[in-house]
Amino acid sequence: QARIRKFGPKILQLLTEWTETFPYDFQEERMIGHLKDMIHRIAPCDEAYWKKMNQLLQTLNQKLATLSHGQEGIVKISAAVSDKLVAFKNKPPSIQREILSVCSDPYTLAQQLTHVELERLSHIGPEEFVQAFVHKDPLDGTKKKTSNLEAYVKWFNRLCYLVATEICMPAKKKQRAQVIEFFIDVARECFNIGNFNSLMAIISGMNMSPVSRLKKTWSKVKTAKFFILEHQMDPTGNFYNYRTALRGAAHRSLTAHSNREKIVIPFFSLLIKDIYFLNEGCANRLPNGHVNFEKFLELAKQVGEFITWKQVECPFEQDANIIHYLHTAPIFTEDGLYLASYESESPENQTEKDRWKSLR
Repeated sequence: QARIRKFGPKILQLLTEWTETFPYDFQEERMIGHLKDMIHRIAPCDEAYWKKMNQLLQTLNQKLATLSHGQEGIVKISAAVSDKLVAFKNKPPSIQREILSVCSDPYTLAQQLTHVELERLSHIGPEEFVQAFVHKDPLDGTKKKTSNLEAYVKWFNRLCYLVATEICMPAKKKQRAQVIEFFIDVARECFNIGNFNSLMAIISGMNMSPVSRLKKTWSKVKTAKFFILEHQMDPTGNFYNYRTALRGAAHRSLTAHSNREKIVIPFFSLLIKDIYFLNEGCANRLPNGHVNFEKFLELAKQVGEFITWKQVECPFEQDANIIHYLHTAPIFTEDGLYLASYESESPENQTEKDRWKSLR
């Protein structure tokens, strides 16, 4: 008992930090068993320990309930989307609404995209980064828990394809140009908000070949604004311009007086890549066998920053109608996009003609 009294506070602190930061670890019965066993050994020594341990368990249960609710939501959305998606090879049916009939204001759409991003980010636990890069032991039966991280990457891809679909769908050149200009304004507003993930998805959707080949359509677009945004997300110099903008947004977030100024949604694929290379490129131990603390401090800094950003509450009013559309509007497959693109503007060379023929 004397020993437990000595170490009790430290063990309590460790368990509190662990359950708060990595609640996913306790989704398994086995881990909850270990935790309860520990509680039964520590708590009887002191009434204060009982209270703290009870509080710890209650908080953990609430977190786990929120997490499973979030995952169910993502599963439901994915199911709804895959039902709707029957990813069209041809033009979607004429009853298909287009984005401008659901939301014609770029500011509003950028704000609703920010809602979706923050909602999905909130479910990603820091341990998912660890799990994503861990070298899996083939004999270990436990599953990697990276479902929220994967769902978020899928959302990025969906947004790219949604943008491309919305541009390729209208039959008239003037309407297609109007949709492109609308998305340029949405992307610019995403940049101003600090939502770099939606910004990158929109730019990627506009740069997909079926969209970029629509020369007659692009000739009707005021492209100066688009080139500025492209310049911001230019990959040269290891995304130097974007990293500068991200540092600016992170600095604004630190000194912010409102949630509106706190928003930082990083370009997620690049964040994962950075963490991956940091993890792979530096040894876990120094030549003398000691732990490479510098590496782990840098990893903790990057993941810690991400945790701070994902906890920001979205300050914009939610529009259920627009969010539903973003999640469930049908989108083309890549083949469907090319087909729609060739129907809008005829193939220009033999390769395109052959592709159109085989698609039809």
